[in-house]
Parts: sequence; structure tokens; C-alpha cells
Amino acid sequence: MRFGQLPYDLSHLLAGLVLLLSFVLLYQRRNRAVIAAFAAQGTILALAAAWQGWVQDAAGLFLTALITFAAKGVLIPTALGRLSRRLNLHRGVQPALGIGPGLVLGVGLVGLSVVVVLPVTSAAGVLAREDLAIALSVVLLALLMMLTRRSPVGQAVGLLSLENGVILAAIGVQGMPLLVELSVAALVLAVALVAGFFAHLLRDGLPPPVREEGA
Repeated sequence: MRFGQLPYDLSHLLAGLVLLLSFVLLYQRRNRAVIAAFAAQGTILALAAAWQGWVQDAAGLFLTALITFAAKGVLIPTALGRLSRRLNLHRGVQPALGIGPGLVLGVGLVGLSVVVVLPVTSAAGVLAREDLAIALSVVLLALLMMLTRRSPVGQAVGLLSLENGVILAAIGVQGMPLLVELSVAALVLAVALVAGFFAHLLRDGLPPPVREEGA
């Protein structure tokens, strides 16, 4: 199937929703809301992968969509929620930067992504160029979240969201080789890092969590 108007529009809609949920992650003040937003982002990413699988007639992308939904839409959010309750991290995300300044900086990072990606990919198709710009925006916003959150849950979700941006970039490139293997490897690496981080916290313990204002 060729890229037509409907595939173009829906691909951009799904990628845009993934980006929007990156801003939602930056906005949230509670760990429960962060985990819920991450689950929604993982689910939308799975839908984007499935849609690209149909558009590109690539069966591997359907497998990527299934793995993404199972891991990031269900299993990882459930595990993070249980760990959050066990470690008494269910209140604030403890931002190192205010929510407003963080969102403004996030908008600037999206602009930077567009400025960087579009000129250097002029030989690529319009859909691929814009999808790469959106994916880079998701990666940069995830890095921003990791840098501006003191909460272990916020930092872990930031790392996993960064991996979402990498997968979003990969599924937008038609004919990408070894996509399923790369997505699984990236997911395993991200989960291993997060699991090691929380294992360290469970072993050494945490200081009392900082309550949110008005909590």
C-alpha cells in the first residue's frame, strides 16, 4: 500500500499524541498520574506501530505493537505502581524545575528538534522527516523529565519514555531492518536499568518522601 492522505494523517495523529503525552508526563505532579500517562503513551505507541505495520505491509511491526502494548501499556505500569506503593512513593514527583518553566523548556526542545531534523533529512520523504522530528522531540522531552525529576518513578518513566521515542523513530522508517529485534533489545535494556535502580532502592531504603503542596 502506498502512503496516501489517510495513512499520512493518521500516522501524524498517533505520533502527535505520543508527543502530547510527553508533555502530559512533564506536567504531572503525582506518581500515579505519571504512571497512568506513561501507560497511555505506551498504548498509543503500540497503535502507531500497528498502523505502520498495516501501511507498510510489515508483519514485524504488528509484533512490535503487541510487545509494546503488553510491556508498556500493561506490565511495566502495573509493576511501577506496585513498587511505588511498596516504597511509599505514591505522592509527589519532586520536580527540580517548576512545572511551568519545564513546559516552556519542552516547547523549546520541540522547536530545536524541528530545526535540527528537517534540514538534514531533506532527501527523505516528508512523512519520514516529520516523524523523525516528532520522535526526537519525544526523546528530548524524556531527557528533560529525567533531569528535572528527583522521584525514582519520574526518572524511571523518563528513561522508558526515551525508549518510546527511539521506537517511534524506527517504526516511521519504511523497511527498517531488524526492527523487532532492536525494539526488544532496547526494551530489555531499559527495563534492566529500571529494575536495577529499584532493586538498589529496595535494598538500601529511601528517605521519607517529600509531600506535595496541599497534599
